[in-house]
Amino acid sequence: MDEGRPIFQQIAEQLENAIIDGSLAEGAQAPSTTELAAFHRINPATAAKGVNQLVSDGILHKRRGIGMFVSEGARGQLRQRRRTAFAEQFVVPLVSEARKLGLDPEELKNMIDKAGQETGLVGITQEGKR
Repeated sequence: MDEGRPIFQQIAEQLENAIIDGSLAEGAQAPSTTELAAFHRINPATAAKGVNQLVSDGILHKRRGIGMFVSEGARGQLRQRRRTAFAEQFVVPLVSEARKLGLDPEELKNMIDKAGQETGLVGITQEGKR
């Protein structure tokens, strides 16, 4: 757990990550708040707050008497939300700094491709995008 952020947000993010990476599939039952609380050694109310955040966002839904389940379309919704956040947090400042430095789009693309090759993300800006 990260000391700098509320635990309930970290619980929600862990569940989101499991949905995005496919380890928690759409339609699958999510861990119960009791399971999450026991695993993380936290108060069940804290775990419930993280789960309820995902219910409010439409990522999880309740089946009365059974538990929480991953909603259909949740993975796509989370990926889109994260892509938007990624653009705002990283791409917009990158393009802004490139503009200040007088880099044209081709130079920036080449720099990204080079960095991708060095880190194993070969051809990230080329047509068959990953």
